[in-house]
Amino acid sequence: MARVSQEHLEARRRQILDGAARVFARDGFHGASMQDVLRESGLSAGAVYRYFPSKEAMITALATEVLGAVRAAFEPIAAAERPNLPDDLVHALDRIWSTLPYAPALLPHVWTETLRNEELSTVLQEGLGRLLDLWEGLVAGYQRNGWMRDDVPPRDVARTLLACAQGFMLQRIIFGEADVSILANGLRGLMTLRQPESMES
Repeated sequence: MARVSQEHLEARRRQILDGAARVFARDGFHGASMQDVLRESGLSAGAVYRYFPSKEAMITALATEVLGAVRAAFEPIAAAERPNLPDDLVHALDRIWSTLPYAPALLPHVWTETLRNEELSTVLQEGLGRLLDLWEGLVAGYQRNGWMRDDVPPRDVARTLLACAQGFMLQRIIFGEADVSILANGLRGLMTLRQPESMES
């Protein structure tokens, strides 16, 4: 009986977060009201407030969920003995978007909200910090395998990969839906860049 009750609670929480994600992605955090979330979720105020006392609590929960999904997608890749190269690595983004389709539209709102919401800023810094730790280990593996020059700090490369992923998500919003293969192809092209002999020192 307890297990069924827990499943019911989780289903309600999911229903609220899905409704809130749709509203926030469409109207932004400040353009959306709790009434909007109530209408979208189809639940009463009492039911919603039982799980989330404020919009800010929903925003933090959604950001935590997205960051957890991102980390879960990349953990097995980073743990592999011979990890994928960056151009294949980014295909993990497809798995995240298929699981959390609201994520690309929601993330820019999360990024701007961190300027005024200290709790959310902390959640984002910690979540992205854990992701960078994974990618830093991945880059160190590239260097150990001789796939990458070893005089570049792995953390710097990890932050550049993160910047590419974040920038591509923003481009999807500005330019419309785009397959992640665009990012993969771009990285593959950059990885083949060679300096002309006449310019080499």
